[in-house]
Amino acid sequence: MPVKKIVNKKVTEKKKVTPKTSVQAEKKKPKKVTKFQTPPTLRGMKDLLPRDEKHWRILYNTAQQFADAYGYARLQPPVVEEAILFTRSIGEGTDVVDKEMYVFQDTDGDALALRPEFTAGVARAYITNGLHSESQPVKVWAWGPVFRHDRPQAGRYRQFHQWSVETMGARDAVLDAELISMAYHSVTDLGLSAIVHINSIGSKEDRERYIVELTGYLRSKRSYLSETSKARLTKNPMRILDSKEEQDQVVLEEAPQILDWISEDARKYFMSVLEYLDELEIPYILRPTLVRGLDYYCDTVFELYESDKEDGGALGGGGRYDGLVQELGGRETPAAGFGLGIERVITAMRRNEQESGYVYEDPRMQSTIYFAQLGVQARKKALGIIELLRKNGILVHHNLGKTSLKQQLEQANKCEVTHAVILGQQEVQDGTIIIRDMESGNQEIVDQKKLEKELRRILK
Repeated sequence: MPVKKIVNKKVTEKKKVTPKTSVQAEKKKPKKVTKFQTPPTLRGMKDLLPRDEKHWRILYNTAQQFADAYGYARLQPPVVEEAILFTRSIGEGTDVVDKEMYVFQDTDGDALALRPEFTAGVARAYITNGLHSESQPVKVWAWGPVFRHDRPQAGRYRQFHQWSVETMGARDAVLDAELISMAYHSVTDLGLSAIVHINSIGSKEDRERYIVELTGYLRSKRSYLSETSKARLTKNPMRILDSKEEQDQVVLEEAPQILDWISEDARKYFMSVLEYLDELEIPYILRPTLVRGLDYYCDTVFELYESDKEDGGALGGGGRYDGLVQELGGRETPAAGFGLGIERVITAMRRNEQESGYVYEDPRMQSTIYFAQLGVQARKKALGIIELLRKNGILVHHNLGKTSLKQQLEQANKCEVTHAVILGQQEVQDGTIIIRDMESGNQEIVDQKKLEKELRRILK
């Protein structure tokens, strides 16, 4: 019987499929990436951009020059202070303290505040650093951001900047006039027209007598006042004098004026300040309702406006505050100062450019040389040459981030330079460098060691 050849067939066993668990299925799903939404700038805050730098630099340079000319040294208090410093100096019942201060508690449980103005911090620094033992008056200035939770509007921000100028340790009408002169001329030197609004609020005792008279009058007219002024009537009646509400303005037309209630000494002091302003030919307006919004002021108070735009916001203001240092725990120290609103002045400068064609020269580096490079080795060499030129007082425009010679020369034309220095791979090997006349296009090759000498010849 023939034997059958049996061929073993490979049997493929069907694998048992195990259903995927929900966890496994979820792992294999591609993760959904949510794009982060960039937060907007906070309301009332603003970025300072490169295109804004020119005006800021001009104004800062002006502040620095006036401070140097009048003998004021830099004193920069911190942004954060104990909240009580401002509530005690500025005063409870003021808008700044009651509504606008940024107050917070730190991890130690201390009540802190972002500074809403400079004067209180400068007075605190005067006390804590023993400046009373130095030659008086101590004349200082500060520059930087201040913070108020105010209603944002044109020219008004929640973070804004001030130039603050203070003199501490002497009481003399000439110092009041000096401060007013600095504020006025710093603005007019920028091509702006300006006028000073000025008043005297006398001593603390003068104000106490006046407040009795003012309150009596305002209570008789209470029904005609705005709701805001009605609330101020019991807390801080003098703040009603600052009201811009039309119905309040009508009532204030017949209100008693503080100049009629100040002492003879205060009156003589104020007249002396005005005589100095007359001598300086600084235009001013006597404004009986001007009291400023902070409790520490006494005697002279003033605000600075554009003379053709007096209905707009003040560019700055200040006055005398003889009792502030003592109120903060120091010895009796007469003092006065002013603050200029940087954003408001810059807004006025830009408007001046548009309306009158006034030209503000950019105070940044005005070099007439551009340094261009081409190739990796040239770029490595270029940075050292640029730094060596800087150390020797020669500044050059450059952009090492650009690799195209064409792009660099286009930028050179935008910078309106007269000459371009060009370093390429060949020049690196030869130890030479090219100097190109941007107007004629003529070029000359010079030894790298003689570059400084050649540039000085060009810059003459």
